Amino acid sequence: GAVSAPADPPSCLSARRNRPEGKVLETVGVFEAPKQHGKYETGQLFLHSVFGYRGIVLFPWQARLYDRDVASPVTEKSENVAGHGSKEVKGKTHTYYQVLIDARDCPHISQRSQTEAVTFLANHDDSRALYAIPGLDYVSHEDILPYSSTDQVPIQHELFERFLMYDQTKVPPFVARDTLCAWQEKNHPWLELSDVHRETTENIRVTVIPFYMGMREAQNSHVYWWRYCIRLENLDSEVVQLRERHWRIFSLSGTLETVRGRGVVGREPVLSKEQPAFQYSSHVSLQASSGHMWGTFRFERPDGSHFDVRIPPFSLESNKDEKTPPSGLHW
Repeated sequence: GAVSAPADPPSCLSARRNRPEGKVLETVGVFEAPKQHGKYETGQLFLHSVFGYRGIVLFPWQARLYDRDVASPVTEKSENVAGHGSKEVKGKTHTYYQVLIDARDCPHISQRSQTEAVTFLANHDDSRALYAIPGLDYVSHEDILPYSSTDQVPIQHELFERFLMYDQTKVPPFVARDTLCAWQEKNHPWLELSDVHRETTENIRVTVIPFYMGMREAQNSHVYWWRYCIRLENLDSEVVQLRERHWRIFSLSGTLETVRGRGVVGREPVLSKEQPAFQYSSHVSLQASSGHMWGTFRFERPDGSHFDVRIPPFSLESNKDEKTPPSGLHW
């Protein structure tokens, strides 16, 4: 991977560099103890525990995590035969962070995770246009391995110096500029994650985060758009490969759509012990202001047998108060 911790001393964080004379490890910082309680601050440097990239925390979000793996005995009884449907899942509050990914690490993680984690609907001129901000991600509290660095520009990202400034009197020594606060305030409807859904089938954990992106008018009807971010994690040592997706999309207008296809985003990722996770984003539109989605991913084992992994049902809700389109990167 792009980042590795050398065996000696264990508290140092190093990044590999390709040099003519071979691989060289450069120390980029010192690990800190992960926080058991409380939140990480804006400006906290970290290594992603699953994808291995270097990043920096912009700000936290509070989400409701609906974890279908932790169901109470009462709810288990009410589950229907299909395995979906009536299981009541209580949401618990969980901290996620909006972060910047170091551009030097993007090429190394592009096979495992899309680095365009945030997309927006463009302005009304072109109703179909989406634009993406590269190198932004949403990271769960437990994914963060915090570290500190003496480097005044430890993360390479076009937004780093627009959003953060160095202040040696602060811990961590990077503080939010007014532009970061203004950007968060102006764009929070498109950035904020409110619900996270998680379910594990045969040691494959699926996590889904839906985002409402806004409404567009097309041919005298309203079209509502959502983005959803999906992470697949193999919690077992057996190598598996994702072969197919099978979605059911229900719209409040009464339509039920079935979508089948090979792989996801044109890929059929292999999940192994060395590279256990894959993350991607996709989009869905409805001609109604709400609906819900569920489905399965079909995986293949090394012996050629297949098994289906449930995608936890999640609702597509529109923010009732229509906001102006996001301001993107232009101030």
